Amino acid sequence: MRDYRAEYEGRVAFIKKLVADSGAKGIIFGNSGGKDSALVGILCKAACENTVGIIMPCASKRNFGLDADDGRALAEQYGIETRVVDLTDTRTVLMDKLSAVTQLNNAAITNLAPRLRMTTLYGIGAAENRLVAGTGNRSERHMGYFTKWGDGACDFNPIADLLASEVFEFLEYLKAPRCIIDKAPSAGLFDGQTDEAEMGVTYKAIDTYLTTGEASAHDKAVIDRYHSRSEHKRRDIPMYK
Repeated sequence: MRDYRAEYEGRVAFIKKLVADSGAKGIIFGNSGGKDSALVGILCKAACENTVGIIMPCASKRNFGLDADDGRALAEQYGIETRVVDLTDTRTVLMDKLSAVTQLNNAAITNLAPRLRMTTLYGIGAAENRLVAGTGNRSERHMGYFTKWGDGACDFNPIADLLASEVFEFLEYLKAPRCIIDKAPSAGLFDGQTDEAEMGVTYKAIDTYLTTGEASAHDKAVIDRYHSRSEHKRRDIPMYK
């Protein structure tokens, strides 16, 4: 197990230096009520008093209930300023506009919310001179389980090297709210959605594969397929030279 006391101190120092070097006045992050978001919020608040978390419900009932409640629990425990931006109407208007010129498929529709959320974070961040903190972990990045130019966008990411299981251990060490630690990981893109059910493989299997190279034939096939298909998300943008 990692030395989470040292991890905490190192990551807080990393964030403090980033903020100081950038000349930013603060930090902003999406407070989704999930594990990754919670860890990022805790670290950012420890490094920068002027940290604000934005709760951004978008159509899904879960966003307005469980996720928002858990986000508020985190904010209350760690003294994080919280604002709510309801993006449901914005999503509806955008879908109407897009549907007038094309036929939207499932991929197009489900990626709207993450991109609207990142637009919101950068809008507020620019207005208030804040850095946007990313919340993706190593396991998600390997699988490509993030939206390009959505939750994959940020100014910095203090947990990008951590496996999903290590995020869980870190939150246990920090005594984060149990409601966040105990619930199944979910992007909250639609009601009933969970990460593991959607991917068809558990984070435990992913983390074991990344650390040991061992996996069942089924899990290895799923993980390799996700990684291969999402390679474009991890590459630099191709540019003509």
